[in-house]
Amino acid sequence: MGKIISAIARDGACACKCIDSTDIVYRAEQIHQTSAVVTAALGRLLTAASLMGVSFKGDNDSLTLRLSGGGPSGSVIAVSDSRGNVRGYPENPVVEIPLNSYGKLDVAGAVGRKGSLYVMKDTGTKEPYIGHTPIVSGEIAEDITHYYAMSEQIPTVCALGVLVDTDLTVISAGGFIVQLLPGAPDETIDRLEKTINALPSVTSLLKDGAAPEQLAALVLEGFEPEIVGEFPVEYRCSCTRGRVERALLSMGRNELKKLARQQRTTEVDCHFCPKEYRFNREEILALAK
Repeated sequence: MGKIISAIARDGACACKCIDSTDIVYRAEQIHQTSAVVTAALGRLLTAASLMGVSFKGDNDSLTLRLSGGGPSGSVIAVSDSRGNVRGYPENPVVEIPLNSYGKLDVAGAVGRKGSLYVMKDTGTKEPYIGHTPIVSGEIAEDITHYYAMSEQIPTVCALGVLVDTDLTVISAGGFIVQLLPGAPDETIDRLEKTINALPSVTSLLKDGAAPEQLAALVLEGFEPEIVGEFPVEYRCSCTRGRVERALLSMGRNELKKLARQQRTTEVDCHFCPKEYRFNREEILALAK
């Protein structure tokens, strides 16, 4: 199971959340049978969604990230509940493209750079908040940083990483989000960026055994960080037969009757997990009524 640590600087200038999402991304790869570069893309987005979603207060609050960049992976979706538990899927799970110029998985090439990052926050209000910003790199961490700067006007530094082995399994995955708090002096962001730029990659730190607490200490070095929260997180799908029935009802009576005429059994697969729901003709007709 993964874990998120929330920490704040002693002077209240900045705060960060750090996550080890290795188990989450490993589970996502098992479910969707993704190629290496799609595992990296989906894993980064799941990691970001977990870090962002855990900030919500309501039990039924949720956050959805959709990255639509026009690349061969298609849209990549990640959904988090208010406890940081996430689920997600790529439109195209298998993409085979060359490594980038640095010899690493070309996440930007897979998701594309001509599109937008969409952020939907459902906090129980009549209409959910939906924001979007243009993709600036396709590497996802930079796009999350850009979203916060443009849509929420919060100075933010985000780092995300997924290390995939040659057999396509996940070696390590994780990340952090650091943000300035109201009243922080202007030089705080410069100090943070200098510290973060000197750090090894998140995946190498996690691979070498660093826990989220240690990540927080490294990210906020010199700020005397205090741990203020700890959250166990996992890949968790919330699908149920009842939710699938409600989705079928949204088709309308005529479409349901047509469906019943066309086939004896209707199968509905969940996008987020391996579950498959089956409805016989009589059950579809009962829904139509």
